[in-house]
Amino acid sequence: MRFCYVITFENASPEARISASDKSGIAALIAETPALRHAEIHTPAVATDIYTADGASPQLALQLYFDDLLELEAAISAKGHLQALAERAWPSLAGAKASQQAMYARHFEIAGTTTATEPRCSFLVHYPGPAEDFNIWFTHYVASHPPIMRRFPGIRQIEILSRVDWIDAMPFARAAHMQRNRVVFDSPEALTAALQSPVRHEMRQDYHRFPAFEGGSFHFPALTETILPASRR
Repeated sequence: MRFCYVITFENASPEARISASDKSGIAALIAETPALRHAEIHTPAVATDIYTADGASPQLALQLYFDDLLELEAAISAKGHLQALAERAWPSLAGAKASQQAMYARHFEIAGTTTATEPRCSFLVHYPGPAEDFNIWFTHYVASHPPIMRRFPGIRQIEILSRVDWIDAMPFARAAHMQRNRVVFDSPEALTAALQSPVRHEMRQDYHRFPAFEGGSFHFPALTETILPASRR
């Protein structure tokens, strides 16, 4: 599950939510995607961080995982299965702006982690960039940040996504964030507890040690549910 296709739907109204029927329909469509390993569907949650308050979470975010970039690209080609995601009407997403990005996923093991609850709570973070030297920046990030993340109380999963070049025929805007990452907890309350813990101060101290970059960083809590492909149900 090395390649991740990220789709984000952002609505001008911070109160906008996807309907149960639209969410169910999108999940069913995604589950039928050829070569899909699994997917994550994210909807808005509320958690409190010591350092950041970046506004309302996206109305909907999707992460679809594939073993191979060519399999991902096939799904978003002109005749790809995921064209239906753009072609069908999803009434509760009317007016939302969709963006997409293909990325490479790195997952970091956490000792002693047990099976997480469902739904879970993710902290979705992205760095638009650019960095003065991305190789230096990303080398520092991967080496220094996950060891601190592992010390968050109640953490279940650590994922870091880096940009790749990709081919698609989707009608969505193409994002070019230099990096995204996601930490996962059992609930918004568990995420808040972690973001209020002493570890959060360590994270901030490391943030100030990052090599030079622009664009800042953006953080959004989200309820997360897993979509398994139809073939694995």
